[in-house]
Amino acid sequence: MDTQGSICRIGVFYDGSFFSHAQRYFYHDRKVGWLSFQPFHGFLEQFVRTREQDFASYKVVYAAWHQGLFSSKGATEDQLRFERNRYHDLLHAGIEAKYLPMSQSQGEKGTDVALAVDALQVGLDGKIDIAVLVSGDGDFVPLVRALNKQGIRVLAAYFEFTDGKGRKCFINERLLNCCNYSVDVSTLDKSREFRGTFKTLFRRTDEWKDKSGRGPMLTDVAGGVAEV
Repeated sequence: MDTQGSICRIGVFYDGSFFSHAQRYFYHDRKVGWLSFQPFHGFLEQFVRTREQDFASYKVVYAAWHQGLFSSKGATEDQLRFERNRYHDLLHAGIEAKYLPMSQSQGEKGTDVALAVDALQVGLDGKIDIAVLVSGDGDFVPLVRALNKQGIRVLAAYFEFTDGKGRKCFINERLLNCCNYSVDVSTLDKSREFRGTFKTLFRRTDEWKDKSGRGPMLTDVAGGVAEV
């Protein structure tokens, strides 16, 4: 395909729980602020530009957020407030929220399948040139291979860290080796190429304070809530 003068179309597929864990880590442990979607998309466009240099411009044209969602039954007012703020953030960033109902007893089920179906459908429809997987789940290896067969390159945008509670975030090695490109967002501040970009990815703490002086409510992996 002749790419000279054309737009590189980027699709971003979020494993919501994975990205949320990173947001909590940067906010609570690194204390650099709240990792925000729009500057994150800007970084992805910048990164792809360094790897795919034949295009005239680079643009995130599709983005989807996949995550399980509890019903409002038993939810606190603060939990509902956080979910509404999250939804507004997704809307402002042009990200399609694709929640799946989540069981209180079985937890999050089926979101990886939904993400894979979504990414493959968008790829088969010829709507993107680059697919960005914001995940570390090794179950996505077949998806990467299927996208590659369609001529779509895959970038793994992931996070590797251990938070203050000892919980680890990482990418499966098979997935890392399978993708065409990869970037560990949590180490960008140590990268000569993107060190200056790192700080722009975060919203300042005071921008998240509401009238009561509270920050965002952060739902943890187990479904509990912690006040910032």
